[in-house]
Amino acid sequence: MSETILKVAGVSKRFGGLQALSDVGIHIQRGQVYGLIGPNGAGKTTFFNVLTGLYTPDSGTFELAGKPYKPTAVHEVAKAGIARTFQNIRL
Repeated sequence: MSETILKVAGVSKRFGGLQALSDVGIHIQRGQVYGLIGPNGAGKTTFFNVLTGLYTPDSGTFELAGKPYKPTAVHEVAKAGIARTFQNIRL
């Protein structure tokens, strides 16, 4: 069985009256390729913003390489080896 490099469980995020994420979880195995798909407004970007420290989750747990991980400041997230890019159609 492959090593779990990222484990996220029970992540929720609310913006006022809007529940953007509700009990989201994912297990990422080393050496695998994953995609996150869904319709507009499904919470995909919010999930990545929480995972990378841009938003603070209301609840949930995170493990990175078997150790507790707390997405805080973006530069600390980058030190942990997690990064993201933003869509930018201007080249």
